[in-house]
Amino acid sequence: MRRLAVIVYYDFASSLSYVAHRAMERMADDLEALALDLTWTPIDLTRITGWRRGATVESHRRENALRVAQEFDVPLTMPSRWMDSREVNAVALALGDTAAAATWRECVYSTLYERGASLDAPGLLERLARDVSLDLDALDIDASLAALEATTERARDDEVTGVPTFMLGQWPFGGIQEAFTMRSVLRRWSERQRKSAD
Repeated sequence: MRRLAVIVYYDFASSLSYVAHRAMERMADDLEALALDLTWTPIDLTRITGWRRGATVESHRRENALRVAQEFDVPLTMPSRWMDSREVNAVALALGDTAAAATWRECVYSTLYERGASLDAPGLLERLARDVSLDLDALDIDASLAALEATTERARDDEVTGVPTFMLGQWPFGGIQEAFTMRSVLRRWSERQRKSAD
């Protein structure tokens, strides 16, 4: 069966992106059965939503995130402020669609949303890099920050308004749904894609 790729736009500052990360981990067998590969693509959600970096997370957003995490049985330490995630997103973008990028995603997510660290903590980026044996000096962070802006603009062109967003061809499927719904949506989309290619 021909494999298909699904871009998943995310932002490390988004707790719902973290919940989606955990939910899709649990669906690994389903994705393999459908021959689907997720291409996790970081963006700077602040440039799309206009949310102010460092602003207090509004109570209704906080309650919604905690409710969704509970529904998915994903433990979540919710940050009180909207974090500036540009550098950790830029590192992920520089690593591309590689095993190192997957390791980076896991390290950042678990540090932020399980151990409750803040991206504002001095030296956190360097500590994260040491945890995964990543040489930050070998990456051109400035170029990656510029690439992050370009990727964010592409996401805006794709009509992305929030994260996570699963790009099913040209159709942005926003949010994370329970496993049955996600399986159904992904199965139907992949079947249509393969049928139209025959």
